[in-house]
Amino acid sequence: MDERWDSGLKTLNCTLNDDQILKLQQYVDLLNRWNKTYNLTAVRDPKDMIPLHIFDSLVVADYIKGDNCLDVGSGAGLPTIPLAILQPQRQFTALDTNSKKTRFIQQAVIELSLKNVNVEHVRVEKWKTDEKFDAIISRAFASIYDFVTTSSLHLSENGILYAMKGRFPEGEMQYLPKEYRLLDSHELEVPFVDGQRHLLELKKQ
Repeated sequence: MDERWDSGLKTLNCTLNDDQILKLQQYVDLLNRWNKTYNLTAVRDPKDMIPLHIFDSLVVADYIKGDNCLDVGSGAGLPTIPLAILQPQRQFTALDTNSKKTRFIQQAVIELSLKNVNVEHVRVEKWKTDEKFDAIISRAFASIYDFVTTSSLHLSENGILYAMKGRFPEGEMQYLPKEYRLLDSHELEVPFVDGQRHLLELKKQ
């Protein structure tokens, strides 16, 4: 086992049992296998997937609130799959427009026996559902403006939008729709990853 698993999870204060750690490792293995054929992520080396995908997803775990979370532009299931493994009590929905990626997420859900993940292959602004979400998150999905305007339809009355970004997006914040405000901004430290990481919490006024 890569020794960074133990060190990184401790740094993130993530308490996982052996089964959860095994599922995270199985997910990396599955992503690596599928990536050779379907080009799901630009990260090629499975050793790099541990910090750049797993730790980069788990770093936001303590900030997400509510019973259900919608992941918009989930890609290969990030941050949904790592968070769903860590937080089996919370329901996650992974949404993406790329059919190869949603097929992969569905396969990961089956192989990892995740009971708390739904997968949707659709554009978020065209998605028809009565469900409202306490949390809606995006990991480098789009600009703040696009994220808020396309996703907010699915937000519960007191729900929060979570935008995962690299640098703090000063320029993008100028275009935040006026009915929304920046509730909080967190500068994040991802183990074994250089560069800035921020999580922005956005709420309707």
